[in-house]
Amino acid sequence: MAQPKETFLRTYHLIILLLALLAISACGSGEPDVPENLQVEGLSTTSSGLQYSISDAGSGAQPDAGDTVIVHYEGTLADGTQFDSSYDRGQPIVFTLGVGQVIPGWDEGIALLSEGSSATLIIPPNLAYGPQGQGPIPPDATLRFDVELLSVISSEANYDGLFEFEESELITTESGLQYVIVEEGDGPVPQAGDTVLVHYSGTLDDGTVFDSSFERGQPFSFPLGQGRVIQGWDEGIALLPEGSRATLIIPPELGYGANGQGPIPANATLRFDVELVAIIANQ
Repeated sequence: MAQPKETFLRTYHLIILLLALLAISACGSGEPDVPENLQVEGLSTTSSGLQYSISDAGSGAQPDAGDTVIVHYEGTLADGTQFDSSYDRGQPIVFTLGVGQVIPGWDEGIALLSEGSSATLIIPPNLAYGPQGQGPIPPDATLRFDVELLSVISSEANYDGLFEFEESELITTESGLQYVIVEEGDGPVPQAGDTVLVHYSGTLDDGTVFDSSFERGQPFSFPLGQGRVIQGWDEGIALLPEGSRATLIIPPELGYGANGQGPIPANATLRFDVELVAIIANQ
């Protein structure tokens, strides 16, 4: 027997209503669709779709855009595959926050942490590598990063001009490098292979400043003793405890020699006022 028309319409309208309620419920949740393997207890969600959970709140400063940060991390795909780890390399990453040196999810997520914090970031594709992917990261991948914010270095560098000292205080090494520690830090002395973060101002004999990280507000990082910098730097920075300020007088044979480079003329003796901001031990 045929179903009465009004009964059919009531049933049809009920189905439409239920579907609408389900759609409203799904849209109203506002939570990104996080793969099960990436779900972490206590996640908070930002307006961009980034999710994060702070497992250990540090007591240090919270970084601002332009600050230099040192971060240890482990990156994991939705299937549990680890695609990168600074812990495995024994070298944390150093970057300037908020200037696009890293994926947007990192710039946003690290800015939420205080120095010393450990956290998990769940980063959707639009804040990571998107539809292109990169290397071992497939297209449209949601990523999990377990991160530790080791250090925050303010972009407001304190440098008021050439360090002052008596010429008689200069120490000359066997190589011909001259140096004087104008303010001795209380940290360790770096070893070959350690990554060091150094603020500096470089000056020619005539007083011309040819380069300055103090002015940029971004210290320079490099592995010590690996030939990544001029010989005078590899030797001079290795003499300083962490936190020290010093002046290095570098002869041409330990600098840029007979060729010079850029604004540095041939056979130039160089003065560097340096500050050993941080040491990252080679693990």
